[in-house]
Amino acid sequence: MHAPDTARPNQFALLGQRRFAPFFWTQFSGAGNDNLFKFAFTVMVTYRAEAASTLSAGLMVNLIAALYILPFVLFSATSGQLADKFDKAALMRKVKTLEIGIMLLALWGFVSGSVPALLACAFGMGLHSTLFGPAKYAYLPQHLNTTELTGGNGMTEMGTFVAILLGNLAGGLLMTFERGPLLAGGACLAVALAGWTVARFIPATAAVEPGLRINWNPFTETARNIRLVASDRTVLQALLAISWMWFYGVAFLTQFPVFAKGVLGGDEAVASLLLMVFSIGVGLGSLACEWLARGRVEIGLVPLGAIGMTVFGVDLYVATRDLPHGAALQGVAAFVRDPAHWRVMADLFLLSASAGIYSVPLYALIQHHTPDTHRARVIAANNIINAIYMVVCSGYCAGLLAAGVSVPVLLLSVALLNALAAAWLVWRQPLYAQRFVAWARRRGGGAAAASGSRPNRF
Repeated sequence: MHAPDTARPNQFALLGQRRFAPFFWTQFSGAGNDNLFKFAFTVMVTYRAEAASTLSAGLMVNLIAALYILPFVLFSATSGQLADKFDKAALMRKVKTLEIGIMLLALWGFVSGSVPALLACAFGMGLHSTLFGPAKYAYLPQHLNTTELTGGNGMTEMGTFVAILLGNLAGGLLMTFERGPLLAGGACLAVALAGWTVARFIPATAAVEPGLRINWNPFTETARNIRLVASDRTVLQALLAISWMWFYGVAFLTQFPVFAKGVLGGDEAVASLLLMVFSIGVGLGSLACEWLARGRVEIGLVPLGAIGMTVFGVDLYVATRDLPHGAALQGVAAFVRDPAHWRVMADLFLLSASAGIYSVPLYALIQHHTPDTHRARVIAANNIINAIYMVVCSGYCAGLLAAGVSVPVLLLSVALLNALAAAWLVWRQPLYAQRFVAWARRRGGGAAAASGSRPNRF
């Protein structure tokens, strides 16, 4: 199944190979469609009278987010079992067929202005992502060599965040037209059909445990998955570290509209600009991992990313102190003309790039360290923990804001908490710090070039 090992792996070359390219574009289309749908629906309930409901726009936005996350909690354990039991390529194709059905309902919901139908689609797309996630991350180790895992994960993470960005931008843009709901619904269906088409070309991926008996009880299976992960301290700590990254990222992403308006004096376009800078930062940071790791599964990059997440998060707070802005909201052109805002954008870019550098080696470590027979169930457990961390993050942010804490101070607190999270990780697993020191010495001295081609077996 694997290609021959290469001394100089090239992550971009993977896009020209069948073992990776159809998978990449399938997951790209799914991530893009998720966000196209959610943002178009959010704009619809916020600005269009025909989508009016008994709930306020603010409550509707939070309800959409909650319905999307709920399937991760309920069905991740089941999805992990399915990905271990069946051919992952066949499973991904079935998930893309489900997406077409969901988007047909979404098209009707957008055209008719049916909020209940669109809420059902929000839950459905959450289920789509829940089913796809374990197969997605367990697919890579079956088709990539150890020397390619970091680059392959970097490409996947980059594609995910670029798709998120494009989906949000497309959803917002389409809803500016008079027939925006029809256009948005049609676009969602078109993207689903494109994803289904390219998924036809994903190569067969052998089931790793075809005799597995599915436990359909999500609660007992979730408990079993958590116990499975807890039995391996290395994997458990990596999963918790990834979930912390989602806590950190959600804290920043959810505050962009208020941050842009109340702190930077910018309009909606400025909020979109911040999202663009953040997404591009994560994508480029993810891509940089292959160059930084030199073909290794290099966990020494995790402390490097964590340092950047705290340093640039703290500097963002410093950069926003006493920023001058008038009462009238600024557009993008006026915003970028102010030199003080460039420091803010640089901090956002660098902290998000650091998050990409932090997360990619952790995913590669889990894939490399976990046995084939239950890798997808371990990734499913990670999705459950991620969802819990995101919910806790939402509560944390809401609590601080309700107490009168400003957005810059809230983001500063998250950057400082990140330092504590990184310190805990290094304390529990000193090998992260040891590998970081060894990596820094290699990069600084340029020595041991030959050893850079050997995979790190952790």
